[in-house]
Amino acid sequence: MNHIVTVQDAVTAFADFMEPTDAELNAIEQEMPVILADVDLLDAHIVTLDRTPTEVDERRIRRARRRALAARVALVNRAADASLPGGAA
Repeated sequence: MNHIVTVQDAVTAFADFMEPTDAELNAIEQEMPVILADVDLLDAHIVTLDRTPTEVDERRIRRARRRALAARVALVNRAADASLPGGAA
């Protein structure tokens, strides 16, 4: 009997032992502001796909880009603060 590996992999890909760990869920939660800011930026770009961007569209894209960048900076700063041992010298 020949085993069909691709079907077996597809069936076992969603097994209970494949659930994300608590650490992975915490990492996703920490990154959620960045994810949401990126979604807003994508939404701003999607609006302009089928037409020429207006001044309002360009402002929306700039604001969304700044929010996405600020969210990334905040995430990096939180990670750097958490990894530094000790406190103020």
